[in-house]
Amino acid sequence: MATEEPFQFTAVLEESTNKLWGSHIGVPQWVAEALIPGSEDRRMVCTLNEKVEYQCALLPRGDGSFLVTVNKKNCTQLGLKHGAKVNVSLRKDTSTYGLPMPEELAEVLAQDEQANTLFHALSPGKIRTLLYVAGNVKNSESRIFRAIAIAEHLKANKGRIDYKILNGDLKNPVR
Repeated sequence: MATEEPFQFTAVLEESTNKLWGSHIGVPQWVAEALIPGSEDRRMVCTLNEKVEYQCALLPRGDGSFLVTVNKKNCTQLGLKHGAKVNVSLRKDTSTYGLPMPEELAEVLAQDEQANTLFHALSPGKIRTLLYVAGNVKNSESRIFRAIAIAEHLKANKGRIDYKILNGDLKNPVR
């Protein structure tokens, strides 16, 4: 059974050879084994240098070990360069979705039963992607626009996501 306690360790920020992210930190085997026994959920909350906290996943390296990605924004905020030592705290993410639900999207889904049903029928990964899309803008007006666009997209496509069309809908208020 996974524990709810945070695990703390020091790791080195590594440059990734993966094209999807630029940096990552290796997770000690003992931490990974304690947090994800068997094939349970790998969603985590990571805190770096006691200053930046974000939701993430333990990702397999392919050799039996695991890593956590660190985005450029977090590296910049902490002044980290590849090779730097980082104090890491990891704990299981017990949130409903693995990312915060933007208030604006929650309200749109509360008011639109069809969109809510379609949204909650999606895979956890697709839900997280839409949460990121809806919440990754600074002002509330933009989050409202994105929430409505997501709801309308799900209804128009019977619960399927066409990311190319959705991306266009997010840029163009009228299609």
